[in-house]
Amino acid sequence: MALIAFAADKGSPGVTTAAVALAAVWPRRALFAEVDPAGGDLVYRSAAAHGGALDPNTGMLSLAATARRGLVAEQVWDHAQPIAGGLDVLVGLGGAEQAAGLGGLWPTLGRAFAALADSPQGGADVIADCGRIGADGPVQELLPHASLVLLLARTEPEHLARVRDRAAALSAKLHGAHRGAAQLGFPPIGVLLVAEPGRGEKIAGQVNTMLIAAQIGAQVVGTLAYDPAGAEQLAGRRRGHVGKSLLVRSARQVAGDVFHRFNLATSYQATAGQATAGQSASHPSTSYPYGQGPA
Repeated sequence: MALIAFAADKGSPGVTTAAVALAAVWPRRALFAEVDPAGGDLVYRSAAAHGGALDPNTGMLSLAATARRGLVAEQVWDHAQPIAGGLDVLVGLGGAEQAAGLGGLWPTLGRAFAALADSPQGGADVIADCGRIGADGPVQELLPHASLVLLLARTEPEHLARVRDRAAALSAKLHGAHRGAAQLGFPPIGVLLVAEPGRGEKIAGQVNTMLIAAQIGAQVVGTLAYDPAGAEQLAGRRRGHVGKSLLVRSARQVAGDVFHRFNLATSYQATAGQATAGQSASHPSTSYPYGQGPA
């Protein structure tokens, strides 16, 4: 799949938390990238694998400096850091002022992220936290290089109305015209809902019906459990077995469903076969953070 772009339209549905949870349990190796032009939060909320703080200058900021001289996919790993639990991350920019300096580089970054999955030296899918996206913005130049755009939304009526409208606007921008739910353009647009435990399936069906009726060309791909305690554990601010939290358990289900729904199983099996034939430290086929692996 290569690049999965996570975004929200408005409010605070928890894009960073959802994207980290999905990356942590992704069925193949994943790299989490904070590409939000407003700035990243991971450097403040997560510890490095060695127990200290993450380096704010090693991540999107240093990668952008490299990209000015040209960028190949393998160079992305030079700017990644592992966090506690083992997930590799590209920490985000310090704020909108730094993002302004990335003008013209977003397509270059998008192509490198998209190519990383097929890299023989360290293949991985990139799950990118794009933050909030509106009618326009620099990060939208990244979206055409994605294999899937995921819009995150809470289940309150106003959130669902906004995600419907944002999905319609993105479909028109990316696909050129409204195609309808049965004729999705590329990259496909999915909606991921954050719902109270036990209510997700019913609400997902209702939202899917709404999207089909509106002929937007988007579909609900699953629901994440609304689990504040699990989110605190994932961020390292609360003790407990994060792998058993409702958040991570629901993320594991969503990751498996998305992985197979968008025809990723064949790609993963080919990559896993290559890793088995010649194991390398740069592309492990086992040992995943938070119980990562095929759902």
